[in-house]
Amino acid sequence: MPWNPQGGGGGPWGGGGNGGGPWGRGPGGGPQGPDFEEIIRRGQERLRRAMPRHGFGGGQGIAILAALALALWLGTGIYRVNPEEQGVVLRFGKWIDTTEPGLHYHLPYPIETVLLPKVTKVNQLQLGFRTERVGRGEVPEESRMLTGDENIVEANFSVFWRIKDAGQYLFSVRDPEGTVKVAAESAMREIVGRNPIMAVLSDKREKIAEEAMVELQGLLDAYGAGVHVTRVQLQRADPPGTVIDAFNDVQRAKADQERARNEAEAYRNDIIPRARGDAERIIQDAEAYKEQVLDLAQGEAKRFTSVLSAYKLAPDVTARRLYLDAMEEILKVATKIIIDPNANRGQGVQPYLPLPELGKKQGGGAK
Repeated sequence: MPWNPQGGGGGPWGGGGNGGGPWGRGPGGGPQGPDFEEIIRRGQERLRRAMPRHGFGGGQGIAILAALALALWLGTGIYRVNPEEQGVVLRFGKWIDTTEPGLHYHLPYPIETVLLPKVTKVNQLQLGFRTERVGRGEVPEESRMLTGDENIVEANFSVFWRIKDAGQYLFSVRDPEGTVKVAAESAMREIVGRNPIMAVLSDKREKIAEEAMVELQGLLDAYGAGVHVTRVQLQRADPPGTVIDAFNDVQRAKADQERARNEAEAYRNDIIPRARGDAERIIQDAEAYKEQVLDLAQGEAKRFTSVLSAYKLAPDVTARRLYLDAMEEILKVATKIIIDPNANRGQGVQPYLPLPELGKKQGGGAK
């Protein structure tokens, strides 16, 4: 139906008659919706200036409508990527680009489309156990592993990961979460298989978790999964429940063995140094006695040599000197009594002087 801008009957946009259209003015002249009406009025004015006077029936009007429709269609290609997202641009379903947060443009649908996965969300994957209400409990087929000393251990662990490259995450692997699960189980089995069971059960659990995280990240990078592993947490590691009592008995026996070995080592560390000290003391005493005997023998030899030299020079004097020295040595230990037969003769007094007894009495009185 042509539109006559000069007529008074009103067109499809409520032309200028007194009857008023659905967007026209009321009978009193007051606007029913000032802002909306003003926008439509200005649009009508622009269309009047742009369109031919014979309406949309001409080729020029169709071209203008087509241009407007094209502009609107091209405008649908503007999109925004939020800070927690990455934009994955697809051209006829093929991944061609990955965009960072901000305003971007892609060719309108159906040529290009965009996917906006969240890349800052940290996902948790549980292996060997489940804490969800559905399926809660242990999963032995995931947790049971073989250690380096050919023992079996059940290890429950969690893997925390997030999307690193949205394009790789969506298109490089068929099932990204399943791939992370399989790779994590493989990496943990490999690291546990390098260590003995006691390392897994006690002091090296943190180290094993760190090595498993490095191994898992290497596998995912090799697959091009576009996943970054933030943490691997080894939560529980125990022997299988069917053999845990026997395993505890073995561990207690090993503990007793280790305790006995430590006590023996302590006794050895105590007795051997003492024995070595006694041996060293005996050797030092023997060396001292040896030096003493040698010194005494050398002194006696020198003294005899000097006496011999003196005897050669004065035999009588030397012989008398030797006699006096010998008597002095003998009389030191002999009981000495002095009797003088010429003293106090005829007076009835016995001339007797017991020198040793006197010496003992004097010594006792001194005490």
